[in-house]
Amino acid sequence: MTLRLRTEVLRLALRDPFVIARADHGAGRSITTVVVELEDDAFPGIVGLGEGYPDRFYGETPETMAAVFPFLLEVVGPLEPTVRWLGETSDRMAAAIRWHGAAKCALDIALHDLVGRVLGRPVHELLGLPAEGPPTDFTLGLDAPAVVAERARRAADFPALKIKVGGPADLETLRAVRAVYAGPLRVDANTGWSEADAVALLPVLVELGVELIEQPFPAARLDQLRRLQERSPLPIVADESCLLPEDLDGLVGVVAGVNVKLAKCGGVGPAARMLARAQALGFRTFLGCMEETSVGIAASAAVASLAEWVDLDGNLLLAADPFEGLELGSDHRWLSSGSPGLGVRRCPS
Repeated sequence: MTLRLRTEVLRLALRDPFVIARADHGAGRSITTVVVELEDDAFPGIVGLGEGYPDRFYGETPETMAAVFPFLLEVVGPLEPTVRWLGETSDRMAAAIRWHGAAKCALDIALHDLVGRVLGRPVHELLGLPAEGPPTDFTLGLDAPAVVAERARRAADFPALKIKVGGPADLETLRAVRAVYAGPLRVDANTGWSEADAVALLPVLVELGVELIEQPFPAARLDQLRRLQERSPLPIVADESCLLPEDLDGLVGVVAGVNVKLAKCGGVGPAARMLARAQALGFRTFLGCMEETSVGIAASAAVASLAEWVDLDGNLLLAADPFEGLELGSDHRWLSSGSPGLGVRRCPS
């Protein structure tokens, strides 16, 4: 049996400009993601889809992913369409090379989709998980306060909004959003605050009904995260400080929650195990995403039942999603079609 991998770099426009505190200058109007198709000679006509979002903050580009894929395929070896083999393969990739989460993620998702299609089972069922997870929030990027408030008004039917902060108008923005939206607010500074910023804003965030604060400080500043959590009645959630399962132990007693993303930790299987481990350590769990297509979001939705909070809206930020089959329910939970694998396919051209 021979696994064959095809890769495609997609550059997709965003519906609205989407900027975060650590974004490159000029970023926010389009995204670049890598989609793969995986086939095996023993199962002709069956194709597994995968996706990995290369983030230069973590040292990945489409070029690094292309360079790593052949090595990862050697590590994977011959396909065995069993649940046990999927877990062992994820572990082999993790042991073979450190980092390269997006490349591992794309291949791991494709393997889960392929095996699910071969066995006639949805990915969540392969993992022994329920089909349904918590509802997703909707994320609003940095912009002028009035612009962010208008986008909040348009997204007012979502059960929670995640507001990107880390700019000079954070307080004005949050007050403008609160004026048009009554539900929970989650703020994400993407390492953009100083400790003085956070301490000064904390009482106002509580007053405005903010539910959590995500990654206020640079990834390595666990000392600052600990001090803020000690004085904060709101949970502090580590994102850029929490990439891999081995990061969890060092965050015990530092923050209340962790944000797990498939593109950081290496895919479906690693994310499921990382979320379970985080729960066992007493963390509150957040399942996040990048600005991915429905391929990456469907894979994340397969493990969403393991998370308390869900931020799986990447495909909703795109001007046009090139994949279909994933549906958002009226309560903003991602719905499993019950189809084998991810249940996602390319849109007709």
